[in-house]
Amino acid sequence: MTLDSTDLFGALFDRRVVPVLVPMPAPKAYSYVVPEGMAVEPGSIVQVPLGPRLVVGVVWDGDDDNAVDPKKLKAIEKVFDCPPLNRDMRAFLDWVAAYTVTPPGLVARMALRAPTAFDPEPMVEALRLTEMRPERMTAARERVIAAAADGHSWTRSGLAHAAGVSSGVIDGLQAQGVFDTVFMPPPPVVAAPDPDFAAPRLEGPQRQAAAELLAAVGEHGFSVSLIDGITGSGKTEVYFEAIAATLRAGKQVLILLPEIALTASFLERFQERFGAKPAEWHSDLAPRMREKVWRQVTTGQVRVVAGARSALFLPFEDLGLIIVDEEHDPAYKQEDRVFYNARDMAVVRGRIGGFPVVLVSATPSVESRVNGEMGRYRPIHLPTRFGDAALPDLGVIDMRRHPPERGGFLSPVLMNRVGKAIGRGEQALLFLNRRGYAPLTLCRVCGHRFQCPDCSSWLVEHRFRGQIRCHHCGYSERTPEACPECGTLDHLVACGPGVERIAEEVERHFPDARTIVLSSDLMGVKRLRLELEAISRGEADIVIGTQLVAKGHNFPMMTLVGIVDADLGLANGDPRAAERTFQLLSQVTGRAGRTGLKSLGLLQTYQPQHPVMQAIVSGDSDAFYEREIHERERAVLPPFGRLASIIVSADTRSDAEGHARGLRNAAPRVDGISVLGPAEAPLALIRGRHRFRLLVHGRRNSDMQSFLKAMVAAGPKERGSISVQLDVDPQSFL
Repeated sequence: MTLDSTDLFGALFDRRVVPVLVPMPAPKAYSYVVPEGMAVEPGSIVQVPLGPRLVVGVVWDGDDDNAVDPKKLKAIEKVFDCPPLNRDMRAFLDWVAAYTVTPPGLVARMALRAPTAFDPEPMVEALRLTEMRPERMTAARERVIAAAADGHSWTRSGLAHAAGVSSGVIDGLQAQGVFDTVFMPPPPVVAAPDPDFAAPRLEGPQRQAAAELLAAVGEHGFSVSLIDGITGSGKTEVYFEAIAATLRAGKQVLILLPEIALTASFLERFQERFGAKPAEWHSDLAPRMREKVWRQVTTGQVRVVAGARSALFLPFEDLGLIIVDEEHDPAYKQEDRVFYNARDMAVVRGRIGGFPVVLVSATPSVESRVNGEMGRYRPIHLPTRFGDAALPDLGVIDMRRHPPERGGFLSPVLMNRVGKAIGRGEQALLFLNRRGYAPLTLCRVCGHRFQCPDCSSWLVEHRFRGQIRCHHCGYSERTPEACPECGTLDHLVACGPGVERIAEEVERHFPDARTIVLSSDLMGVKRLRLELEAISRGEADIVIGTQLVAKGHNFPMMTLVGIVDADLGLANGDPRAAERTFQLLSQVTGRAGRTGLKSLGLLQTYQPQHPVMQAIVSGDSDAFYEREIHERERAVLPPFGRLASIIVSADTRSDAEGHARGLRNAAPRVDGISVLGPAEAPLALIRGRHRFRLLVHGRRNSDMQSFLKAMVAAGPKERGSISVQLDVDPQSFL
């Protein structure tokens, strides 16, 4: 007789032994005994002993180890009083673990990121008005009683605020029996969004796009739509209509954003449309708020979450739609412990859950573009800007013909345009994707270069802080006055520009202009949000920024965008270099002219004939994608082929190289899959660890995961300081 999964788990119950996934890199779940009187089911979140510690785990699907005597097993200590991870969520975690070749416990841990949220939140003490009245009535007491007369329960602070009185007035009334103490459930972290709070403002192209998207969402099944619209075309307003339809259907919504901590403007736009902000989920969220959001997502109290990539692993009660905004952004790729791309995993989660996924970008990734052309995704185009806004005029500045002044980095052509823009009371943006003052400092006398002692990278000067820093491990030291090699004073020279150096040059030319430098290493998230708000209000004339400024901000007075070094992203061996440069520069120039003012984007380049520069200036993105897709197909690169990266690191170079060579020799011979390397990584030393890389290349239909598992299983075992990281579908090649 055969058993289905339900009968099988019933058989496990009879034996009182269940598999539990624990948050460690074990290849499978461990078996635990269920104590008498305790009830668990697949997905139950439990506390179990693991060695000398108690850890959180999840009761999993499947059989336990029948060879182990239950008497020798440890027992589950506790079952948390929270909803279990549902079947779809467990299937999703299993899929991610299998695809990324990661121990399933490490993947499950990403769904359990708020351990103190597993027990219910305590009830909140509240007050309810009785029939009693105070012996002496005052104006303040009258206001309190009037506010509480609706029969609802109030928290002490909430009632005091509503009545405009101090808490002492409330305490005095309670002492006289005017209020009874009651307990009520904790309030939601955000108010429920109203899909009909504000009527959408959609024009012809936006209305048509929204109709196409609503048709996909209305099918109530899995689908992937790709909204491909130029910057400022109203993509957000279009997918807001899909969110509204999903909320009306009683489902939850997840909105993924690449930089949630920097998108206060998005949250405000959401509130204007739905009357309430979505719950946030990102690394800067306070621990207590993370716990509340996690708990209320599992119970369905939170209807919409806007979050960074980790929000994909929140255990929603009834998820019905995922939006991936700026789907091309490299920030969706996690490269720590579990290597995954949140954009691709969002599509998987939608397929497993049977609900729609919407990808959104002004510059879609080549992979998404190809999926749209091949019919896997439903393309939805927005070819024009919303309202009166017009795209900026674009041009290149050939730095060979119009070089900067000696010691400078800004062409006279660009400086002239900046002067004209701020003279009209408008704003100019100068973009350079390089933090600090200068990327390299050296001695003029002996040629000594300041290098990080723990990484194979130069120390970057940060003149505002008086430091030279490593951007990979965080090492820093005071900027020296003398060369440590030859001891010569005042002969250290900064080579190349960072945003701080551009700011210095701008201030020399425009001393009266209000200048703001936007860089992640100069300010925290709160200050950065304040600076962005100030720019939106027109309280700055010239903005100098890194890629932070490219991520969806709306600056109404911005009419000039200057790219200081348009060639920067092309100078490496990354096969996606052209694509990423095109995306970044297109996004940055799209900051201009969003409110109808005539605008201009200028790219300083030494390669004006490069296809990327020509595609941006001509506005012919189709030609760029056609060329890039053809090159990928010819080289059998993603999405027409498959890549996986193996990074071997160790405390010594010889250990890392030896282990990498051992893995290479253990690679199975499989038709259509080849292994390149090992070779030293471009960043051969990070945090004191030496790094070697192997690159596995296969055809689109290659079973990359089985190949990697066989290679690692047959290769040398990790010993001592040796560590091996597998990255399926790598985005970084450093």
